[in-house]
Amino acid sequence: MRQFWSLLRRNRNYRYAWLGQTVSEVGDHFNTIAVLSLALRMTGSGFTVGLVMLARILPALLAGPVAGVILDRYDRRKVMIASDLFRAGIALLHVLLLTFPSPGLMYLLSALLMFASPFFNAGRSAILPNIAGKQDLHTANALTQTTAWLTLTIGTMLGGVSTAQFGYEWAFVANAFSFLVSAWAIWRIASPEGHFRPVRSAAAATTRVRFQGAREFMMSLRYMRSRPLIFGIALTTVGWASGGGAAQVLFTLFGEIVYNRGPAGVGLIWGFAGIGLVMGGLLGHRLGERLRFEGYKRTLTISFSVHGVSYILFALMPTIWLSLIFITLSRVSMGLNNVLNRTMLLQHVPDFLRGRVFTTVEMMMHATMMLSLGAASWASSVYPIRTIGVIAGALSASTALFWAWADATGRLTEPPRDDTASDLELAEPVTPS
Repeated sequence: MRQFWSLLRRNRNYRYAWLGQTVSEVGDHFNTIAVLSLALRMTGSGFTVGLVMLARILPALLAGPVAGVILDRYDRRKVMIASDLFRAGIALLHVLLLTFPSPGLMYLLSALLMFASPFFNAGRSAILPNIAGKQDLHTANALTQTTAWLTLTIGTMLGGVSTAQFGYEWAFVANAFSFLVSAWAIWRIASPEGHFRPVRSAAAATTRVRFQGAREFMMSLRYMRSRPLIFGIALTTVGWASGGGAAQVLFTLFGEIVYNRGPAGVGLIWGFAGIGLVMGGLLGHRLGERLRFEGYKRTLTISFSVHGVSYILFALMPTIWLSLIFITLSRVSMGLNNVLNRTMLLQHVPDFLRGRVFTTVEMMMHATMMLSLGAASWASSVYPIRTIGVIAGALSASTALFWAWADATGRLTEPPRDDTASDLELAEPVTPS
């Protein structure tokens, strides 16, 4: 913890980025709890909750390639501010749902809100090495991830309680205001160069290349395929999301229907999941400073196994309090994995590809989550909710098997930390303008 406070005290840029992240994410979770609860109350169907989540995931999936290319071409700070301002307006428009309680309007607003998210989230990851430096990169990454999960805990718990107490309008207005605070904080970040455009290779710096979004996005895919570790890390997000997508629906269904606790029950489950992620983030920070590469790979195998088994037990417990124990343990494992994997990506992916690689990883995760979420939503009207939870946990646990196999067969080799891959080497021939 001392390292976290020291980083915030010493590094002005990171302090403002952290402030913007903290405020906006707390407000965002207010919105999530309010929207999911309102969706269930509109129709009384878990299928509607699933459609809301699909409406949030699909736009983020579609925006990924565009966001990645833009973040690797233009000033990442300005892109992040534009994303915040756009989301502030859309978040405020959610108040219309109280006058016009239409599922269709809810889907539209959810879609617009999440379409802008990759421009901010991947931008935050892409500029992190620039504002933290090599020495503090692991600490900054651990604090960024841990903060995201701490705001999940605070935001969902407060969101559930305050929505029940003060109504949905409060949650929507608070979310809009949080994005304005975030935009101001990101605006305060400064660079010696006067901008946050990505650093390109020396060859590319002297060669003017036309903006060709599809080819530039494909460059990131070729890079990932040429680095087995990077590709393997991306695939772990697919394995997790095969069961994790269902959780987006299951948490609401368990809180509202299985345990009959209403919005407060949903907030409790999300909140304890956040507590587990925070604990996992702290553990990931401590282990990340001590583990060598081989130890890192073995740790992932163990933690993915713990995650899947705990997820299954969460779905089987007879009371909400026992379920909270196991969802917490499941999320400790996921927090540990996330910190270790993201540090690996930040250390090895070159700056000029960072925006595209992070959006590609998020796209793979969102696509899998969309399929998992859709299947869980449909299944909730046919099969018992607990059965769906057990299947989702088993799918997530399978990630450990694939990772262990790739490690045992020697496929997960460590690429150079200062990857010098040229953007011109990875690109297909492009005619200079």
